[in-house]
Amino acid sequence: MSKKVIISGGGTGGHIFPAIAIANALRERMPDIDLLFVGACGKMEMEKVPAAGYKIIGLPVAGFQRKLTTKNVTFFFKLASSLVKARRILKRFNPDVAVGVGGYASGPILRMASWEGVPILLQEQNSFAGVTNRLLGQKASSICVAYENMDRFFDARKIKLTGNPVRQDILKTIDKVDARKELGLLPNKKTILIVGGSLGARTINQAIAQGLVLYAKSDVQVIWQTGKIYFSDMVKLKSQIEAPNVHVFEFVSRMDLAYAASDVVVSRAGAGTISELCLLGKPSILVPSPNVSEDHQTKNAMALVQKNAAVLVKDTDAKQNLVSLSIELVCSSEKCTALSEAISSMALHQSAQRIADEIFSLIKN
Repeated sequence: MSKKVIISGGGTGGHIFPAIAIANALRERMPDIDLLFVGACGKMEMEKVPAAGYKIIGLPVAGFQRKLTTKNVTFFFKLASSLVKARRILKRFNPDVAVGVGGYASGPILRMASWEGVPILLQEQNSFAGVTNRLLGQKASSICVAYENMDRFFDARKIKLTGNPVRQDILKTIDKVDARKELGLLPNKKTILIVGGSLGARTINQAIAQGLVLYAKSDVQVIWQTGKIYFSDMVKLKSQIEAPNVHVFEFVSRMDLAYAASDVVVSRAGAGTISELCLLGKPSILVPSPNVSEDHQTKNAMALVQKNAAVLVKDTDAKQNLVSLSIELVCSSEKCTALSEAISSMALHQSAQRIADEIFSLIKN
């Protein structure tokens, strides 16, 4: 009889892509395993998971707003409805293990799984555990983490240091010169990659826009992913400044090429991105988003900065010094080498496979 696993969570790519990587690792080990995703209606997992070839059911659950808003009036109704639907899903699917990858979407299904006696595995991506995972941690059988010292949040006996699963395509070995040619860049120029996620990062884009003249005058080239919201404005701005060395993209679909082409990466400090940077050994400048719960991106970044594995620029300081600092860093081979060695030492390889091992261990026991 094939085994059954529910994987729940989502809301952002930082939760969804690790979930899909875990599912792929499970299926690789056991091709006939029955996998079911549970997410939140209307969120990106409802599109991304089917695109990856997996079934998903949506719950009407919504996040609780930390500020006073009328949205919280419906929160409890949606939560109650989601708990009822989650129980029906569990009764019908009858999983051997329930896996939570974080985000409020994982709350109802894992809470009901614990009540039904289904073993629970949590995957916490950040160095500061999210509210949902902290609440569920007491009921979990195993908790897979990407950072040390997570016994601040969870029972140390349950913790497994596995790292965060990442997109496997970025780990392909690609020649730097070939990658630059593929992206339309000069093959032998120092290259900075600037990313802010699929929607873009407002402060990073504003900082680059303000310092565009510095890039134009420098001897480096730039891959600038603005995100959909900011793309047209940034293209218009660039047209007013002669900066042929700055290549503007709305979205970089081939991140494997972008990473391979770059000498330095400027990015937000999401857990998934940091895991990719560690595995690739990329010298990085991290600009944590201030608009995330419990400021967890700053805590993610500080875990690297404390080991001299990345440079931190506060969101409030980005406009003033991000561009000049990135030029200074990419032109310092010594500093780049030191950062690359330090960040590489923090990489945890085969994370999805390690988590799959834990899931199969729960099934066996």
